[in-house]
Amino acid sequence: MSNLTKGIILVVAVLAIGAGLVVWKNKVGGSGHAVALNSITKEEIELLLADAAKTNPMVLRRLKDDPEARKQQINTIKEILAFASQAKREGLADTPSNKQELESIRAEVVAVNYDKEVNKDKGPMPAFGFLTEEQIKAYWDEDQNPPAKGFMDKIGLGGHTESRTHDQEFNDFLNAKIEVLKAGNPAMKDREISDEERTQAREVFAKIRLYAREFDQKQKAGELSKEFVDRTNLQVKLQQASFLARLYSEKAQEQIKVTDEEIDKYIAEHPELSPESKKAKAQEVLDRAKAGEDFTALATEFSEDPGSKAEGGLYKDVPKGRMVAPFEQAALALEPGQVAPELVSTDFGFHIVKLERKLGPSANKDKKPATPPMGDESGETYDVRHILISTSIKDPENPMGRDQPVKEFVKAKLEQDKEKALIDKIVADNHVTVPEDFSVPEVSDEQMQQMRQQQMQQMQQTQPPPGAEVPGDEDAPPPAANKDAKKPDSKKK
Repeated sequence: MSNLTKGIILVVAVLAIGAGLVVWKNKVGGSGHAVALNSITKEEIELLLADAAKTNPMVLRRLKDDPEARKQQINTIKEILAFASQAKREGLADTPSNKQELESIRAEVVAVNYDKEVNKDKGPMPAFGFLTEEQIKAYWDEDQNPPAKGFMDKIGLGGHTESRTHDQEFNDFLNAKIEVLKAGNPAMKDREISDEERTQAREVFAKIRLYAREFDQKQKAGELSKEFVDRTNLQVKLQQASFLARLYSEKAQEQIKVTDEEIDKYIAEHPELSPESKKAKAQEVLDRAKAGEDFTALATEFSEDPGSKAEGGLYKDVPKGRMVAPFEQAALALEPGQVAPELVSTDFGFHIVKLERKLGPSANKDKKPATPPMGDESGETYDVRHILISTSIKDPENPMGRDQPVKEFVKAKLEQDKEKALIDKIVADNHVTVPEDFSVPEVSDEQMQQMRQQQMQQMQQTQPPPGAEVPGDEDAPPPAANKDAKKPDSKKK
């Protein structure tokens, strides 16, 4: 869902927690506890804004000065909470891998926050850098020497207790991470975790669990400030909501798909969108070309293809298989010098087509194109001229956007309408509430200046030193032939 991919701009993202988890970059937060995800309070939003004042004052200034940005942010939060709640209702949080992921990521969110809180006055250090090798070793040694249970634990009143060994916990954690990763990224389907990655992940896992356990113990003993605990638990809640919302949004894609029949029906009900309104003009130009008028001059005057208009409609050395099928079929059915007797209709408009020449594989064997051919690998090419009378339209709600083929425009509009209806229904069904009367802190010019300076410093740190070689994409594989047919007006820019 397009809105759900925006995320919550008020929430500070959980920091990357070491190279050991580099293969799991798409972490999100969660909690194994029962948490209501269909609402957020005014106090919770203002707690988030207080954090944002320290890290992203630009966002706050925009929210304060731009009512539309504030409205969009409220709607985005509603959508995320609604989708997360629906995911729970439909049992997506209860699958073994997702349940484990929620448990694991609660520990991650808690540990990252606890690390920053208890070590904030100790100077710069990588995440979890203050934990020692001795502490990590002691954690794994607990499998052989588990800590003694207290009296309340022995009688079953000590709260949640973990019956698995740490090694079992780690294996469950790792397997769930891999399963979630592969489910969200088909390209990782055959990805195997190396021994080195497993070792690194095991170390980071121990650090997370050590700090998460300390947090729980100190919270229970009342040794942590209420503001810190509330802020951490809120991040857990929102990260959990983001994770579950993403799960449901993937499922919801099926519900907003638009069929060809729905597109055709909408166009029939809105004749102003019909491509037929441009057909008469295209037929007039075709008749003039068939009557012997100079095709190049006609293309220069009438064609609405910016990619070839200046060249008199010419595309040279087009590999067979590159252009959209109706266009190419019409062109290759001609003999050199012939004009197609009928208009050629595609999603982009009406084409008047003239074939200039054909070249077989043998004629092209010694030619080395400047770019990969993106054709059907037959080696055949052709030169073709065309005059495009475009039927594309501009979205009236997005005057700065590009012209779109009618069917593409209608499809996007119908998908947007279905998405909005689905979101409204799920928000209502889950009784989602997000306050609108929250206060946005003032942002000083000094804060804005500090933020700009930090951004400049970050940019300087990421830029290579003068004279350093910047790796390119020379080794990138060429595009797959025939994978995406090109429209005639996109071959040249």
